[in-house]
Amino acid sequence: MPVVVAVLTPLDGHTQNVLDAFEVAAPLVHAERGCELYAVHTDGTRVVVVERWTELADLQAHSAGAAIAELNRLNAGHLDGQPEVLVTENVPFGDPRKGTIA
Repeated sequence: MPVVVAVLTPLDGHTQNVLDAFEVAAPLVHAERGCELYAVHTDGTRVVVVERWTELADLQAHSAGAAIAELNRLNAGHLDGQPEVLVTENVPFGDPRKGTIA
């Protein structure tokens, strides 16, 4: 079950534009096959997305799908460089309820 952490850096003064794009895209992503988690966070200067997908094939379909195409279109001109996207697998340690994104 892949877990994705994506970090986007908006241009100065463009954080709200990027959040607005995710407000449009998130419901589309939530409806995609295999989407178990798609949660957007910000510290005011970066936007961080944590995702969990049932299967790698679901993540691959998401990456090539309409929701991401729309997100890319909406974010055009608002990002400082390309997003950093980390595709990870869980390594559960400690308490099973606290040691994993479940």
